[in-house]
Amino acid sequence: MLTPVADDMRRVDEVIGRRLESDVPLVREVAQYIVVSGGKRLRPAVLLLAAGAAGYRREKGAAVLHDLAAVLEFIHTATLLHDDVVDESRLRRGRNTANAAFGNAAAVLVGDFLYSRAFQMMVEVADMRVMSVLAEATNTIAAGEVMQLMGSHDPEVDETRYLEVIRRKTAKLFEAAARLGGVIARSGDEERLAVYGMHVGTAFQLIDDVLDYSGNEATIGKSLGDDLAEGKPTLPLIRVLRTGTPEQAAVVRRAIVDGGREDFAAVLGAIRACGALDYARAAAQREADAASKALAPLPASEFKRSLLELASFSVTRSS
Repeated sequence: MLTPVADDMRRVDEVIGRRLESDVPLVREVAQYIVVSGGKRLRPAVLLLAAGAAGYRREKGAAVLHDLAAVLEFIHTATLLHDDVVDESRLRRGRNTANAAFGNAAAVLVGDFLYSRAFQMMVEVADMRVMSVLAEATNTIAAGEVMQLMGSHDPEVDETRYLEVIRRKTAKLFEAAARLGGVIARSGDEERLAVYGMHVGTAFQLIDDVLDYSGNEATIGKSLGDDLAEGKPTLPLIRVLRTGTPEQAAVVRRAIVDGGREDFAAVLGAIRACGALDYARAAAQREADAASKALAPLPASEFKRSLLELASFSVTRSS
């Protein structure tokens, strides 16, 4: 899927390693711990593929592509560091979270370092449109994180509000990555690529929420039921509240309000009985289909083909 940008991705990793350097040892240690811990690098890949699909010619300066891809990974990593502190998460990608390994204070402050390093790098690119896209994206993501916090332990969160959180918190950086591909290609494809990124990012989060009740812990790299433990009303739970029996809805409502994993088995039974996982998967498939449709006007290329494969992967993945 990422073969067309494999060489570029290696260059991005080189940039990431170089720009993580700091004269403060703990900054370097924590940043490297989380950045090199086996993430998929999907947001950098989306940028590279989108630029290629929009006709960007590498001779214009591939270094700009690599720097912006690294910026996206730094922003994403900063959000993970902060999220894990807020959620009190202990496991990510099969390893202890940075807050579990180094403490909350170090995780938050190194997240701040990554944000500021990302903004240093985007200023170096010296393109006001690029800075505008990334500044708007980071602000939207922060607002989405607050919206999610406000919805924790709230069984009244409906599907519309749930999707709004996803669009802001998760999909926005995918959207920015794809949009930037169009921006630097100067091809007029910015908006359709942004639509693609928004829908792909939404599909990814929907499937993440499915995997929290159906995945294999060794594969997904985190504990099953984390969302339930944090009182997050994700789509499978919202579906049960809307369509389940009064007894099923009561179990889910209590689990959301109280948090914890004590009712995990009963909640999982209600989710399965209501077909809530299939419902969420179908919603993810609609998002993936909308993403693919947005690319229809782009000319055929290996980059476009990979973007289409990524849309399909967003729904079929198991981790």
